[in-house]
Amino acid sequence: MKKIGIVCCSNGRKRTSVKEIKYLKSILLSIGIFPVFSDCIYSGVDDINANAKERALALMKFYMDDEIEGIFDISGGDIANGILPYLDYKTIADSSKIFWGYSDLTTVINAVYAKTGRESVLYQIRNLMYDDGEEQKKRFFNSVIEGGNDLFRICYHFIQGKEMKGVVVGGNIRCFLKLAGTEFMPDLKGKILLLESLHGTAPRIETYLCQLQQLGIFEKAAGILIGTFTQMEKENCIPTVETLLRETAGRDIPIAVTGDIGHGMDAKAIIIGQELYLG
Repeated sequence: MKKIGIVCCSNGRKRTSVKEIKYLKSILLSIGIFPVFSDCIYSGVDDINANAKERALALMKFYMDDEIEGIFDISGGDIANGILPYLDYKTIADSSKIFWGYSDLTTVINAVYAKTGRESVLYQIRNLMYDDGEEQKKRFFNSVIEGGNDLFRICYHFIQGKEMKGVVVGGNIRCFLKLAGTEFMPDLKGKILLLESLHGTAPRIETYLCQLQQLGIFEKAAGILIGTFTQMEKENCIPTVETLLRETAGRDIPIAVTGDIGHGMDAKAIIIGQELYLG
């Protein structure tokens, strides 16, 4: 049975989610995966489950455990970037293990790529429990156990340009911007920048895009892949994220759109740090 580590590098899970965590464990066991949970899963005061050094150590223990084959983060929120200075990037670089997480874990995933060149996966394993759980389990089993590609096969269409090629970086736009000006921000030259968001209407998303513009990122990137912007889509915000992006990124950079990557319970996975061709 494949053994994996389960961590919470961002806000801890609430104590009321104990049954949910047990349910996740039962699902994983049913598909041949044995989950080992870190000591930093449940939150204490203000959703903080442990301090940054403790959360970093909990993650590194799994990297150093030879029995663990992969590491999955089941958290999200605000505090994941606090662990970045305390990670052992040499150990991560020398490991064959893949880190999986989404949302606020965008910070960890991109830092791992920036510091080690290693790939991580933008995906939330808790999706196995929710409304699209049966389909998610099929995709997950195909890709993680059988070595297939169902979980990573995304649909997309271009709204500007016809093709793009490059290593994928990015993820949640708010969380990715936490890395700006730090050693943990990937070099965007020649990269495909993935952007998605859970919260935010047009004004908030516009200010994020303006910051990316002012960082010079759109001038460096080979293309932009837009995932789902949940609140904007739910509220039918005008202008749309596509319109805002054209205005801030310019008319020359290729832009593609996918509904398969983001915070939806039906979301698929994408590998950050791997070269991708869209066309």
